[in-house]
Order: sequence, then structure tokens, then C-alpha cells
Amino acid sequence: MNRPLQVGITGGIGSGKSLVCRIFKTLGVPIYDADSHARNLMTSDPVLVGQIKSEFGEASYEKNGTLNRGHISSLTFGKKDSLEKLNSLVHPRVAIDYSNWSEKHKKFPYLIREAALLYEAGSYTSVDKMIVVSAPENVRLKRVSLRDPQRTESDIKSIMLSQWPEEEKLKRADFIIYNDDQRMVIPQVLKLHDTFISLQKR
Repeated sequence: MNRPLQVGITGGIGSGKSLVCRIFKTLGVPIYDADSHARNLMTSDPVLVGQIKSEFGEASYEKNGTLNRGHISSLTFGKKDSLEKLNSLVHPRVAIDYSNWSEKHKKFPYLIREAALLYEAGSYTSVDKMIVVSAPENVRLKRVSLRDPQRTESDIKSIMLSQWPEEEKLKRADFIIYNDDQRMVIPQVLKLHDTFISLQKR
């Protein structure tokens, strides 16, 4: 049997990546949520924990071993160099974890790797096809404001600026799912599901 097709899915904050992945999941497709796994690895992977403490100080962790998010945020939010350093520690460990996860799901036709920073981290080079979930900036801003009322508009825009521009992601995408509140998402997902099954059969 061929190895599973590796499909990456990304999109700017508020684009609706999670919604799209939930639809794929109902179709029986295994989903690797890279951001969730990264958060877990930051407390469970001894190598990564040691690297973070070395780079950002012992205060990066509480006494009970949980991540001191306030400390990390104060050192990385809006600070490009520090954020890039943190990502350079986390992403290689996520890559290893994803490889192990993929091996456990090798009987499936295709797998999905979801991450906010697939392009920014360079991880898109390790997948066969890329999906970008697209939505206008004003729509994304409204969604995030409703979902995370504790975030200010300035906070949200700062996160948007830290991600690749939408047009750059769209240029590199193999497939685009439009989640702009104008077009239905489910038919787009079903069409891609059929496409990936067909590609795997070749």
C-alpha cells in the first residue's frame, strides 16, 4: 500500500482552519493539530523543556511543571527575534512528533497536518499538498474579537502581521477553501476529500 498523502492546512488567525478540520474529521480523516501538539510538547518533551529553560530562563515554568505563559508571552509577544527563537526550538520537536504520529496512521489514504504557521515554519515543504483557508481580514478580525473578547483589536492585528500575508499564502496554495461567510464550506471540503482519495489511488 502507498504511504498516505500528506496534506497541510493553514490560514490566518480567524480564517476557520479548525472548522474545516472538524469537517474533514467527520469524514474519518486523521488530523494532526500541530499547535496543540506543540503546547503539549512544551511541557512533556524533556529535550524541549531544557532548551526553553536555557534560552528563556527557569521562570519559563511553574513549580508544578506547567508552562508559565505570562513569562513566555512577555518575552516573545511583539518581539520578532525572540518569537523566532522560540519557534526554532519548538518546530523541530513537532516535526519528530508528527513523523511518529504519521507512522501510526499509515493505513489511511491521506492525513492532514493543521498549523497556523506551516508556511512561516517551513513545514509546508514536508507535505504533498497545501490547503489555505481564506477569509477577508475584516471577517477574521470580527471572528477573533467574538471568540477571544480578551484580545484587543491591536493584539489581533499584531498577530496577523506576524503571519505571512494572505496573498502570499494563496499564491503557494495547491487548494483554497473560501470561508468568507458567502460560500458554503462543506461542499468545498467534500470536493477536496474526493480529490485526495483519487490522487492516492493513482
